[in-house]
Amino acid sequence: MGFYSRVLFPRGCDWLMSMPMLAAYRKKVLADVAGKVLEIGFGTGLNLPHYPASIAEITAVDVNPGMNSLAKKRIRQSPITVNNLLLNGEDLPMDEASFDSVVSAWTLCSIKNVDQALREIHRVLKPGGRFFFIEHGLSDDPNVQRWQNRLNPLQKILGDGCHINRDMKAIIIKPDLRIEKLEEFYMDNNPKCLGYTYQGIAVK
Repeated sequence: MGFYSRVLFPRGCDWLMSMPMLAAYRKKVLADVAGKVLEIGFGTGLNLPHYPASIAEITAVDVNPGMNSLAKKRIRQSPITVNNLLLNGEDLPMDEASFDSVVSAWTLCSIKNVDQALREIHRVLKPGGRFFFIEHGLSDDPNVQRWQNRLNPLQKILGDGCHINRDMKAIIIKPDLRIEKLEEFYMDNNPKCLGYTYQGIAVK
């Protein structure tokens, strides 16, 4: 992992994803999280203030040591106990059927083998467990899709592996997760090629 990925990108990502307009989205997607929780792509810990008060502990994984370093301050300030692990979401060491809730916020766009990550999410969820997600991805407008496909190679460089043309609904249902709730929309104040959003809940 190079200097850009370890040092520059985590700081830029933290600044960008700290924008106030994103807080409302985080609060909404986390509102019904319950039980034993796993968050993949924990990043710099920006979700922590928005978990329900009933959540006392979460297990958090992120592959980027620079993200983990920046997350430590938020973890210290949070009333939630965080088991923060430097791990790839494609290969989780947790036991099968060990979590009631799994959370992913703007993460699936950047995992190299995203299908494998979803199989792991399915594996560690208990039967009836729920996957809470908010992700950007492939628009439903063919004209926007064309621009997303054109710009994706550049986005992967600037966004440290981030894809803007992944069909998130198709990816999420592959491992036999059932979509319970899904909203698709363009996020306010974002270019359409970057801001098409999938927000919802899937159930094992």
